Amino acid sequence: MPLIPEEPQIHESVPGPRATPAAGRTAPTPRPVPGPGPRPAPPRGAPAAGVRPGKPGPAAPPRGPVAAPPAQRTGSQMPAAKAATPAAGAQLQLIPAPEGGAIDAADEAVDLLLDSGRAPGEILVLTTGDPHPWAAHELSFGEAAYWAQHDAADDVFYADASAERIAGRPVVIVAVNGGTDDVTAKALPAALARAGALLIVCGDPQRINAVLGANA
Repeated sequence: MPLIPEEPQIHESVPGPRATPAAGRTAPTPRPVPGPGPRPAPPRGAPAAGVRPGKPGPAAPPRGPVAAPPAQRTGSQMPAAKAATPAAGAQLQLIPAPEGGAIDAADEAVDLLLDSGRAPGEILVLTTGDPHPWAAHELSFGEAAYWAQHDAADDVFYADASAERIAGRPVVIVAVNGGTDDVTAKALPAALARAGALLIVCGDPQRINAVLGANA
């Protein structure tokens, strides 16, 4: 299921009020996501960066991947790509990002989803390489407390893509921030199976397409 970059857009189709971005919050012009750098872990119990109370839903599935020119990001738009949507599955989007910036891109996607009205407990973020800083921080207090937050399902949850205990959520974001091609090839179908409405993949499009093509 190759993913081809095109017009970025997270669609909101769930009825009800939409959250309005905070005053003065303007999304930047699309640019390469910065590479790896120190990311301070939040205090225990604090939500992940960008998490605010706040639903995009699935859009009508396209017939196939259609390339579109890049556009400036405004409001709920993000640099993303769409691919064919399985008949009874979730919509797929790709956010192009270097391996070292995949987590940053995933965090930005979470931010935009929350701004559009998606509830924090409906979002799951998975990593194929090093754990997200939030997950690493929470795991330092023990797996019992960490998985209790997963089971509560009242906030964004971050986990390793290979973890078998993870339950599905309406939106699943995969940060392809490392790991072998075999890990990535297994992680993406598993994430798609867990996504109820939307699967967002953040990473190098060439690598992702190559992995998916080799394992089709």
